[in-house]
Amino acid sequence: SGGTIEHQQRHLGVSADWERSRFTMDEGLSDAVRKVFVKLHKDGLIYRDKRLVNWDPKFQTAISDLEVEQKDMNGKMWQLHYPVKDMDRMVTVATTRPETMLGDMAVAVHPDDERYSDLVGKMVVLPLTGREIPIIADEYSDPEKGTGAVKITPAHDFNDFEVGRRHNLELLNIYDAFAALNGSVPEPYQGLDRFVAREKILADMDALGLLGEIEEIQNTVPHGDRSGVPIEPWLMDQWYVNAEKLAQPAIKAVRDGKTRFVPQRWEKTYFDWMDNIRDWCISRQIWWGHRIPAWTCSSCGEIIVESVDPTSCPKCNSSDLVQETDVLDTWFSSALWPFSTLGWPDKTPELAAFYPTAVLITSFDIL
Repeated sequence: SGGTIEHQQRHLGVSADWERSRFTMDEGLSDAVRKVFVKLHKDGLIYRDKRLVNWDPKFQTAISDLEVEQKDMNGKMWQLHYPVKDMDRMVTVATTRPETMLGDMAVAVHPDDERYSDLVGKMVVLPLTGREIPIIADEYSDPEKGTGAVKITPAHDFNDFEVGRRHNLELLNIYDAFAALNGSVPEPYQGLDRFVAREKILADMDALGLLGEIEEIQNTVPHGDRSGVPIEPWLMDQWYVNAEKLAQPAIKAVRDGKTRFVPQRWEKTYFDWMDNIRDWCISRQIWWGHRIPAWTCSSCGEIIVESVDPTSCPKCNSSDLVQETDVLDTWFSSALWPFSTLGWPDKTPELAAFYPTAVLITSFDIL
């Protein structure tokens, strides 16, 4: 749509220097993207980590929080009974996604909940799998809500992921890229689509007498805004930017009046966002974009990030290097726009004349 947008702007009389129009994938902009990525990596502000992402199983890529649409749906809350090992007791949990139980790694109860105080540290036998998982005490569990006991699936829920980190729980990924159950679950469920697996798991739990009350509810389900399918929190290696650290000078610039918003009321939106920012997942599994300038040595596993394509591994001298296939989120290059379009990182006359800039006109959602 870029050509259409430019045509409309010209028709409206926008007096831009149209000879300087730039496209995201122009060669000069690629140089700027690469230089920034390498510098931020060397400064410790870009890193690779295995974390949960918003995974779109239709388009097969991670998407940002801004690309997730929360939809109000008619759903159900299912109660599942987990037998406590070596005791004639059950712990009951409730979930809107019963298929994820196969990836449960713990049951959490509140430290002050007297109903469960004698069970903390004991094990439950996870139905359908035979795995034993611990009962842990964590304030994430709300004693006033439901049964007060919460199933913890660290590889498939953002809140559970944090609980898992606090208690050093194993991360068990039970999905493939299409949100079908993988080889980490018992054989009868392997290869089933997540919603097909849901029905089979509920039927099997019911047959064992371990399915409790079923409540009709209205809940919010995250969907991919382009694909229209429910997204899954999915565990995978991705590249991240330390956004919290990078945000500090940007926050200071506005608080000190160096950068002003017109109208000023948008400052509140800006601070709400910047003061609560999380590390930014910048890698995407799509065909179009700036390819991440990182290589992995097949011999020793070393990751090499350089401005110039490496020919050998600096650690073991092997020449068997494989470049990262992921590309960067478009916003990574867009963030450089005010100076990358003026020729940076080269010292051009345009850069000297027009940067730092005085005015940036942008939509409110791009603040």
